[in-house]
Amino acid sequence: MHPPFAEERIIGKRKVMKHLKTYTIQFVGLKQGEHDFQFNIDNTFFEHFEYDDFNSIAIELDIKLIKKSTLLEFYFDAKGLVNVNCDLTNEPYDQPLEATYKLVVKFGQEYNDEIDDILIIPHGEYEVNIAQYIYELIVLAMPAKRVHPGVEDGTLESDILDKLEELRIKNNEAESDEEPQKKEIDPRWEKLKDFLTDNK
Repeated sequence: MHPPFAEERIIGKRKVMKHLKTYTIQFVGLKQGEHDFQFNIDNTFFEHFEYDDFNSIAIELDIKLIKKSTLLEFYFDAKGLVNVNCDLTNEPYDQPLEATYKLVVKFGQEYNDEIDDILIIPHGEYEVNIAQYIYELIVLAMPAKRVHPGVEDGTLESDILDKLEELRIKNNEAESDEEPQKKEIDPRWEKLKDFLTDNK
């Protein structure tokens, strides 16, 4: 009998964590106060999550851990470049990325990561793996619409952009030949025009 979906997700997450021991921080033995950690995130990290939206990635991640008597506070600060394909032209480009996140780790009866920004681990645990939080931080920091900067400033040469311009010109010519109440805009151009407008 298969476990419920939520349990499968947790089990799957823990399996991934085992392969990402580099991102396990042992807090037992650390003095109360601030502790700094640095990580370089590249494609290898995302392979463990079977996530392949990025062509390449180079992120410097600084993490500050503040250990208190009853809880832990993690402050994530990520900066770097992610190479992705433009949603409009499919041309690859480097997307700058900057993101921050705060995670509070508390102690309780059992493991619980269902609360936003709070992780509860059992009493007696001596380490915490932050790989899942790094993954979510970077993925969620990416823009919903990925547009090559050359599309916005007009410097990118692309067959797709040429075709769009051709459609726009034809559409304008058709509009000038029709009466205002009979104007019909090519739905392909209208959708792409809205896409570009939303990104300005």
